[in-house]
Amino acid sequence: MFDALAERLESAWKTLRGQDKITENNIQEALREVRRALLEADVNLQVAKDFIENVRQRAIGAEVIAGVRPDQQFIKIVYDALVEVMGESHSPLAHVEPPPTIILMAGLQGTGKTTATAKLALHLRKEGRSTLLVATDVYRPAAIDQLMTLGKQIGVPVFEMGTEVSPVEIARQGVAKAKELGVDTVIIDTAGRLQIDAEMMAELAAIKEGVQPHETLLVVDAMTGQEAANLTRAFHEQVGITGAILTKLDGDTRGGAALSVRQVSGQPIKFIGVGEKVEALQPFYPDRLASRILGMGDVLTLVEKAQEEVDLADAEKMSRKILEAQFDFDDFLKQLRLLKNMGSLAGIIKLIPGMNKISTEQLQQGEQQLKRAEAMINSMTREERRNPELLASSPSRRERVAKGSGYQVADVTKLVSDFQRMRSLMQQMGQGGFPGMGMPGMNAMGRRGHPQTAKKPKKQKKRKGFGVL
Repeated sequence: MFDALAERLESAWKTLRGQDKITENNIQEALREVRRALLEADVNLQVAKDFIENVRQRAIGAEVIAGVRPDQQFIKIVYDALVEVMGESHSPLAHVEPPPTIILMAGLQGTGKTTATAKLALHLRKEGRSTLLVATDVYRPAAIDQLMTLGKQIGVPVFEMGTEVSPVEIARQGVAKAKELGVDTVIIDTAGRLQIDAEMMAELAAIKEGVQPHETLLVVDAMTGQEAANLTRAFHEQVGITGAILTKLDGDTRGGAALSVRQVSGQPIKFIGVGEKVEALQPFYPDRLASRILGMGDVLTLVEKAQEEVDLADAEKMSRKILEAQFDFDDFLKQLRLLKNMGSLAGIIKLIPGMNKISTEQLQQGEQQLKRAEAMINSMTREERRNPELLASSPSRRERVAKGSGYQVADVTKLVSDFQRMRSLMQQMGQGGFPGMGMPGMNAMGRRGHPQTAKKPKKQKKRKGFGVL
């Protein structure tokens, strides 16, 4: 996401390179590039104008910092302005005492509202909050079934009364049921429409009046750009909302919605959807998203993703194996599956500072090579996975693995060879003797995607088979 915006902004920094300081004259071209970047990202016109003026005033009035180039100083100014326009800080969900906290979900059809409802319930469950989902969409075919299926998938109960009872009554009884069960949070999924209409707004207002929610969240599609901001404003003016959830931010979105919603509607973005999986919902942090837009990565989100998936006891055990050079193919397979649980390789790489230059083609190659490695490992016996030397010393074993996985013997030979070198390098790294690590078969990314790897002297060429992760 935001790749096009990031590329455009980078061209703005280039206009200031070689300058001694920021002046009103030399900043004009940079500001024009930033304006083009925002408009191409479908940012609301007035928001773009206000943003440019804010950046211009900050840049001209900025004190020159010793040792900092003008383009670097300008990036910091744009970063601060991006954080400000998106809301400055994270807006947490309400959590009331005594329970339950009532959350009302609203939105148009096709925005992923019902899925976002389940995603939010799973997010709250991970925080230790018990949840009850309430299905009030009695109009869309199979809407109730969809919510019940999602509830079963994430282990969260769903309250429903069929399609013959009014949505207002279902919502009231759902809240009563949550109180009876002692549930911490109740999330009410309401009906959407193809467009805003008086009937939909009246029903939503009646449900809101009937249950008095502590949060009213509008689910909007980030793919609609600045229209998402206009929709948020319309819902807020007619019904009253407390925040928005932006979905489909992992798609081919230009980013205008994220930069426009707060300024146009006055309401904060509270969560962003970054994938189709039910786990793919993240709290919205303006500073983190600004960092991603400027190509600086997002280490905090990466750490949080890892913390959700990594067991500390397993991590300590793995660390000992690395130090003792006992890391085997079973461990490698476990790491591959951990990586999958955290999301796509592309999504993870983009969170690492300095890795935004890796092309989509290279990332796809990396994904494909990891799949090849997994297929070959799955074709090994348990003994071979635990003792890679058996494969290294036995051509017949490698031939059998190749046939079982559908690849060539040369592919298996390379995987085993790369794995043994990786294991040795990981041991050196753990002992402080080597500054980086990688994964076997990732040479396509390693050679072209990482500047440090690409510039290594020829005598270290054999290490190029390890792309930095």
